[in-house]
Amino acid sequence: MHILQEGVKVRSEEAALPQLLPTTMVGAYPRPSWFTYQLDGRDIREAFKSLHHEEAFRDAVRTVVGEQETAGLDICTDGQMWFDDYATGIGSFFWYWFERIEGFGHEKLEHPARSLVQGKDAFTLDESGGVAVRGPIGRASLHLADLYRIAADVAHRPVKACVGAGPLQLSTMAHFESGPIKDRFDLSAALADVFRTEIEDLVAAGCRHVQLEDLGAWVPNVTRADRDFEWVTSTVDRLFAGLPEAPDGAAVERCWHFCLGNAWGSRAEGLTRGGYGNVLPRYFDVPVDAFVLDFACRGMADVAVLRNLPTDKGVHAGVIDVRNLEIEQPEQVAERIRAVLEVVPAERVTLTSDCGMKQLPRTVARAKLASLTAGAQIVRRELTGEAE
Repeated sequence: MHILQEGVKVRSEEAALPQLLPTTMVGAYPRPSWFTYQLDGRDIREAFKSLHHEEAFRDAVRTVVGEQETAGLDICTDGQMWFDDYATGIGSFFWYWFERIEGFGHEKLEHPARSLVQGKDAFTLDESGGVAVRGPIGRASLHLADLYRIAADVAHRPVKACVGAGPLQLSTMAHFESGPIKDRFDLSAALADVFRTEIEDLVAAGCRHVQLEDLGAWVPNVTRADRDFEWVTSTVDRLFAGLPEAPDGAAVERCWHFCLGNAWGSRAEGLTRGGYGNVLPRYFDVPVDAFVLDFACRGMADVAVLRNLPTDKGVHAGVIDVRNLEIEQPEQVAERIRAVLEVVPAERVTLTSDCGMKQLPRTVARAKLASLTAGAQIVRRELTGEAE
């Protein structure tokens, strides 16, 4: 299937998801060392005029999806091979969007909040940088549905689309230099409309798992302003409320991941101080089906916050720490899973990596995912009484 071909690919493997504790990962996977092509701000449809670039890209996606399937994941990602090798270790997590949505400058500026932080968080903001807003937020050339189709075409299991950095987080990085938009509230609203269109295109292409990646959830933890909780919830509502079903009538799982920061494995300690308990309960009414949360990197310390999770919500629990090179052993992963099941029924739990794995060596990423699925299988057997 050529990238410009339209079509819907809905996989029969969806029905084969395990009833208990399905496994997945957060978006980005390490690039194969031989995949050195960079988009450098271009529309993928422009970059892929080069036969060799498109061919290498498709080969890279096939490789990383295959490694996830070999590890045993039930729901894969495309590995976000479209994230260039920019700073922060997570590549163009911010710049893929800034470079392809009209209204932004393309040069990296200082982060607007840089003068307010120090220590590890200063390093994170230096890596992230800031961006100029110089005009109305206009046409976007993101093509997430095209990227999804490339992965779905080679996958034998469902593919989850990870969307972000999202409107909330992107809006906190802006210097408002010119144009009609003057603050993060108006900017996030304009970006939410762009992202909503992309999400609807993904659903129309057959994607049944959409995951928003947006650390803007943590902003009220710093500002201590109730209006910022309202800002966060209204933005997520704009993205996900009333999302249509998949073309075959199946429901689409809407997930929201707000991690603890992951710049070369460094957590954003100031932003996330106090952990999920400070913010998560304020989001229990947002229109998502599951929260995707990092637990492994803090020794499962925040799991208790899930005790009051509404019954219409699930959790994708992070039980693999991507911020170090340790290969967790399956029993270690199983112990983390048991901690989650003490507060949330297994039927509402999916198991995942804490965050994206782009900055890890592929050898480590493969082994960590294999431990994830092996640990899940240990606990499934305990729950069902199935013998090894």
